[in-house]
Amino acid sequence: MLNIGVLISGGGTNLQSLIDHINSGYINGKIAAVISNKKDAFGLKRAEREKIESLWIDRKSYDSDEEYNRRIIDELKARDVDLVVLAGYLKVLSEEFIREYKNRIINIHPSLIPSFCGKGYYGERVHEEALKYGVKYTGVTVHFVDEGTDTGPIILQRVVEVKEDDTVETLKERVLKVEHQALPEAVRLYCEGNIKLDGRKVIIW
Repeated sequence: MLNIGVLISGGGTNLQSLIDHINSGYINGKIAAVISNKKDAFGLKRAEREKIESLWIDRKSYDSDEEYNRRIIDELKARDVDLVVLAGYLKVLSEEFIREYKNRIINIHPSLIPSFCGKGYYGERVHEEALKYGVKYTGVTVHFVDEGTDTGPIILQRVVEVKEDDTVETLKERVLKVEHQALPEAVRLYCEGNIKLDGRKVIIW
């Protein structure tokens, strides 16, 4: 059973989905810690409810992003974390962090990468741009994290149809439902050792 560290910044609905799938036995893993960069993130309460260790680490207490990231690394190492999952985490990871957990950091993005991704594309802006562009399909991408922004190897993608009368809110809601399926699936595959990397290509068996 792998130890999972989850980094959050907000409500933690993807965290809740992971918790539910672990509790049901779908994921053979254990959340060892939930870490937030925001004190009032509701995800921390979700973790506390499940008696999962939760920490708020204040960036303002550190002189640099590198120092801040090092503290998170230390907390993860102290709990023998094997896999780091970014579940709505809005801070950029340092190069040291990415080196330390190379190919062991998973992120979820609310579009079909490489569309509507990269610097500045997060939250509602992703859906705004998809609607503005007029795409017929959007979706969800779960990927490994590398030094770029949304540029790591893709683990899996799920398609969501864009309806003619969609608003940012309705599209966001439907995409989020798919996120709650896709992220646990990718984490399950990782925990079972069913993911192999061949360059940029992720092979699943």
